[in-house]
Amino acid sequence: MTKLFSIFSATLLVVSTSVALRAQDKQYVLDKKIALPGDGGYDYLSIDKVNNRLYISHGTAVNVVDLATEKVIGSIDGMQGVHGIAIDNKANKGFISDGRGNAAVAFNLKTLQKVATIPLTNKGADAIMYDAFSDKVYVFNGDANNASVVNPNTLKQIGTIALGGAPEFAVSNEKGLIYNNLEDKNSLNVIDTKTQKVIKNYPLTPCGGPTGLALDDKNQRLFTVCRENKGMSVVDATSGRVITTIPIGAGVDAVAYDAETKLVIVSNGDGTTTIIKQQSANEYKTVQTLTTQVRAKTLALDTKTHKIYLSAAEFEKGTRKVVPGTFTLLVYKLQ
Repeated sequence: MTKLFSIFSATLLVVSTSVALRAQDKQYVLDKKIALPGDGGYDYLSIDKVNNRLYISHGTAVNVVDLATEKVIGSIDGMQGVHGIAIDNKANKGFISDGRGNAAVAFNLKTLQKVATIPLTNKGADAIMYDAFSDKVYVFNGDANNASVVNPNTLKQIGTIALGGAPEFAVSNEKGLIYNNLEDKNSLNVIDTKTQKVIKNYPLTPCGGPTGLALDDKNQRLFTVCRENKGMSVVDATSGRVITTIPIGAGVDAVAYDAETKLVIVSNGDGTTTIIKQQSANEYKTVQTLTTQVRAKTLALDTKTHKIYLSAAEFEKGTRKVVPGTFTLLVYKLQ
């Protein structure tokens, strides 16, 4: 029995090791390209996990893709300059930050019909997020160095949070804290959603120009990506200590963390996406530099399928002018 058990255990070990190696060897490959209607600039992407839809900011509109079929199913139009999209399934509403319109635009998640335009007292609406813990929508205003607080039920701005710098991406721990990068201060704010105030500010040295931000809540690790030093810094969310910094591509904007695969995915404007493996809470290794498309700098991660979606367009040489008819959604899968 002892010998048989030993053989069985050894077999299990070999099988387990083989599965782990196969999982580790998987890399992202191009799955498909989806043509999107319209022209103009682009910014954030956002996924509605409940309704299985992807929202893509696009000039004065938001393109909507059904993730089950990966086909365009509609658009939300009539804004002046779209940046981000926040999802509030509790209220069945989405919220769009309209930077040029100084407003947050609410729409029905089922019908995609606009239900309200909420004027904001602060200029430069950019990043936007819904925080389930406080049941509030936060609009981060790059020009005003603050955040507008919106009640998703009354559809009114109810407050302003001074941030002390120009905000970029933000993420919630869904327990009362919101973390937010300050691009011009090379630091990270911790916002208490109960008091609606910044309670801590962490310097991010050697990070310069932090943009995208993601959270590993289990290990209390923040992943902040920085343009100036072309690095992704791993930050202890409890102390603000920068644990390590991993080299990435140029022109970074977004980052996502996949808790199941332990991959940190960083989209860079230079036409690459850096894939980093989390070995442990404090150890990280680049496992792939994925070739994408120049200026494909923002992304969304579908945690169900592990696919990543990046938006991009072709530009007239030496300009920031989009070539008409070239706006595309790039879809990558693990293989």
